[in-house]
Amino acid sequence: MSVPDYMQCAEDHQMVLVVVQPMGIVPEDQFFRIYKRITSVSQVSIRDSQRILFIRYRHHYPPENNDWGDFQTHRKVVGLISVTSCTTAKEWPQTSDRFHGQKEVFGSTLYDSRLLVFGLQGEVAEQQRTDVAFYPSYDDCPDVEKRVEDFVESIFIVLESKRLDRATDKSGDKIQLLCVPFEKKDFVGLDTDSRHYKKRCQGRMRKHVGDLCLQAGMLQDALVHYHMAVELLRSVNDFLWLGAALEGLCSASVIFHYPGGTAGKSGARKPGVSSAADAGKRHRPGALTTNGISADTSTEIGRAKNCLSQEDIIEKYKEAISNYGKYKSAGVIELETCIKAVRVLAIQKRAMEASEFLQNAVYINLGQLSEEEKIQRYSVLSELYELIGFHRKSAFFKRVAAMQCVAPTIPEPGWKACYKLLLETLPGYSLSLDPKDFSKGTHRGWAAVQLRLLHELVYASRRMGNPGLSVRHLSFLLQTMLDFLSDQEKKEVTQSLENYTSKCPGGMEVISLPDGLKLPPVPFTKLPIVRSVSLLNLPVSLRPHKVKSLLGQGMSSASPFIYSPITMHSRGDERSKKIDFQWVQGDVCEVQLMVYNPMPFELRVENMGLLTSGVDFESLPAALSLPAESGLYPVTLVGVPRTAGNITINGYHTSVFGVSSDCLLEGLVGVKSSGCMVEVVPSLPRLQLCTSLPRSAHLSSEDLSTSVSLQLFNGETQQLTITLENIGTEMLNTLELTSKTLSTKEKLFGEFLTWDLQDALSHLPLKSGQSVSIPVNISAKLDFSGQENLLHDLNDDGISVTGLPVSSPLRQVLKPRAENKPVGTDGSSHVTPDGSCVRMRTLRHNALVTDPPLRL
Repeated sequence: MSVPDYMQCAEDHQMVLVVVQPMGIVPEDQFFRIYKRITSVSQVSIRDSQRILFIRYRHHYPPENNDWGDFQTHRKVVGLISVTSCTTAKEWPQTSDRFHGQKEVFGSTLYDSRLLVFGLQGEVAEQQRTDVAFYPSYDDCPDVEKRVEDFVESIFIVLESKRLDRATDKSGDKIQLLCVPFEKKDFVGLDTDSRHYKKRCQGRMRKHVGDLCLQAGMLQDALVHYHMAVELLRSVNDFLWLGAALEGLCSASVIFHYPGGTAGKSGARKPGVSSAADAGKRHRPGALTTNGISADTSTEIGRAKNCLSQEDIIEKYKEAISNYGKYKSAGVIELETCIKAVRVLAIQKRAMEASEFLQNAVYINLGQLSEEEKIQRYSVLSELYELIGFHRKSAFFKRVAAMQCVAPTIPEPGWKACYKLLLETLPGYSLSLDPKDFSKGTHRGWAAVQLRLLHELVYASRRMGNPGLSVRHLSFLLQTMLDFLSDQEKKEVTQSLENYTSKCPGGMEVISLPDGLKLPPVPFTKLPIVRSVSLLNLPVSLRPHKVKSLLGQGMSSASPFIYSPITMHSRGDERSKKIDFQWVQGDVCEVQLMVYNPMPFELRVENMGLLTSGVDFESLPAALSLPAESGLYPVTLVGVPRTAGNITINGYHTSVFGVSSDCLLEGLVGVKSSGCMVEVVPSLPRLQLCTSLPRSAHLSSEDLSTSVSLQLFNGETQQLTITLENIGTEMLNTLELTSKTLSTKEKLFGEFLTWDLQDALSHLPLKSGQSVSIPVNISAKLDFSGQENLLHDLNDDGISVTGLPVSSPLRQVLKPRAENKPVGTDGSSHVTPDGSCVRMRTLRHNALVTDPPLRL
């Protein structure tokens, strides 16, 4: 026997084997529909008996394995069900001949057979035959299950007759010597009258009868026969059959201890159905049923005496495997016994002992196996290691099976099968294809093994002809394993990635595989690494200011305080994220990132921009080149909000090595941020201010956009013309001019600035591109009486005049400047369409020799 059954389990020893095969041309989908209905009859309660017959179905079974049916009866094909299509009566004779030919393949062991014919109607179909069932179509066959049950009962009758015939002690008759195929030549010329030979025959027959009893549902009788067979075979050193008797003893004991089965969920039987305990309670020993078939005569006392304990089961399995190991031709039997023992140990939760059996199974030599058989062998070993909780060992053998799918000896390598098996190994190596699982901090698993596996996934997907899949896996490798790559490996991986993306650029879409698995996108949050995110305020001259009319300054703007813990809690997070300045619709806004290049070479980042929500935002992409291992490097990203509201900076997008990434701030580790939400106010007019006086060459400040110098004598008056041009897109509807005068000397008095807005207001509304002029009179009126050191003070500090809120009627305040204090720069001119915030470029005017600034 050269083909092992890797799905074998201990309870298979009590099942009879039925082969279901298509005959002729049968559509595959239709055949498996019928096959599924047939296999639903997995156990049949025998009428007028408390026994149950279990059936094991196969749609393919090697005929050479059938030759081992005397050694273990559950390997013997005792039933055949053929499924065929026949549409006309002329085809029927040929169909019947094919059926007889198919029966001859297993003819020496068959107990009964059935032929299911679909599509034939008429006189032939109306004939009543026991072994043939006719159905009009595959959809019109309501009694298939009932036919199968009748078929199983006929098998049971033959089985029971053979059991009774073999179990009867016929004194004086020679007992047949049962042999396995490779033994027949060894027994030629032996003395058949020797005591040793007779004991061998008796021991083997006892073991055979034990198999029949187990299949017939007589568990106690089977245990008795197995015990007797073990004693007889051990006395004559018949190791191969001794191993079979011990295995049968273990199987019967397992069936008693674990009535639910050991094959797992897929092969589990109905709990308690196979247990013969109830049968023993319902029948008195020796009772006969109405059909003359005796029930299982075992009782709890007898069963407890002959049944092995859970610990003894494993010891007997070890002894059986040791006996099988003495025969090279029994490698398949040894391997299957190891698998059965592992399934039992898995239920007993004895993982270490189970791993010893599996380790033994790995080194069992089965001769020349085909590549498909090797793949199956390694896959089953992987499943068994998974069953006992050895996940990494399971992943190892599954990976070996994957590599076997593309072995050089295979003419057409199965790269799809290889890729599928490699994906199944990921959990065993603590790998996940979701990059979010690697952003939590601690790395799990062996990085070197994970790198090897990811490289194999990349190669397999490329050989499958799916470059997009290769790009996704290579991107995942670079993102999650960057810290474990050497400098040379980083260069090689990025070169490979660029080669792949030149044919198939990488993106942020989810990749769906045929088996339903979805590969999430892999954003490059480490290329470059972002350490901080800061939203920048607008330039001082462009910042919006809330302007209150002077007429309404007396009105209180305070609102009543209402305590609500729910409201405070819900707004807490928003306040912590929201910035205390505003952006303006239509103006260029900036966000600064501090980034770091971890690569040992120059990193080129293309199409880098902002990801936002809340308002329509036009991101202006940037391109940058970061030096190798650059350290923290400032990068400013800009954009223009197109609507008003609250805008949230969610992250940024990049294109690196041909892979587009959307990197969200919430997924970045260790990023410092002062907030990511800012208010965008509606578009405001923008005015450019110019004067008739020359610009000042000193006393410049970043919050002053215009600075002029003027030298006056006491009592002198000079006119300054201020020209305002609307350089924005919004129309200017109202205009208010305010000023604030700063003085450093309390003893100085006088009116310095006067103007008339009537002519300027007559030009409103001021459209885009239009300008208006405002004349301003500057008068130097100082009172020197009683001020002895005034001139000295003026020469030292001069007079500082700056903006003061002014409206009709004109209010001017003159304040002195304290010693050694800088010139004040608070205040600006405001243009308010309909009472909203505006910005206006600022004028600074310096009077006297010391050039004190004047802000309008």
